[in-house]
Amino acid sequence: MTSDDDDAALMAEARAGSRLAFSRLIDRRQQAVRAFLRRVAADREDADDLAQETFVTAWARLSSWNGRSSVRAWLLGIAWRKARSAGRSLFRRMARDRAWADAEALRPPPFSDHDDRLALKAAMERLNLQERAAVALCLAEDYSHAEAAAILDLPLGTVKSQVQRGRAKLLEAMEARP
Repeated sequence: MTSDDDDAALMAEARAGSRLAFSRLIDRRQQAVRAFLRRVAADREDADDLAQETFVTAWARLSSWNGRSSVRAWLLGIAWRKARSAGRSLFRRMARDRAWADAEALRPPPFSDHDDRLALKAAMERLNLQERAAVALCLAEDYSHAEAAAILDLPLGTVKSQVQRGRAKLLEAMEARP
């Protein structure tokens, strides 16, 4: 009996509900799956996690093995799809991180000392409630004017004018400091 025949027999038992047979199949094929994933995964540290996901998916999809390919090839196909999906996720995450870092580089530095933070807080407290809310959302939290208008349930023009007035008052207060 060949190795592929042994795998097919274990697969038949696993499909009949034998967890022990599937466990034996994992023991027989996990090295091949892990080695493949270590070679192809975008992030090599994820290879073992992807291997585990491969076997969880295989267990859930036992009925999808049709016997036309070896069990090993079927498992490697699942592993390949897992690695490809993880790679796409990694590259999307890296692109988001780059975009965030680029945006942060353009953002003015935060106030550097305690006195500046206290002065800004005092200036914010002198704004009326709507100005303070509009400034907090649009300038501190980076919401668009339209998003702030929806959050505050105010007309867009009102939010724009509140932000403009609030910003002018804050700049005036900060420049008037000694």
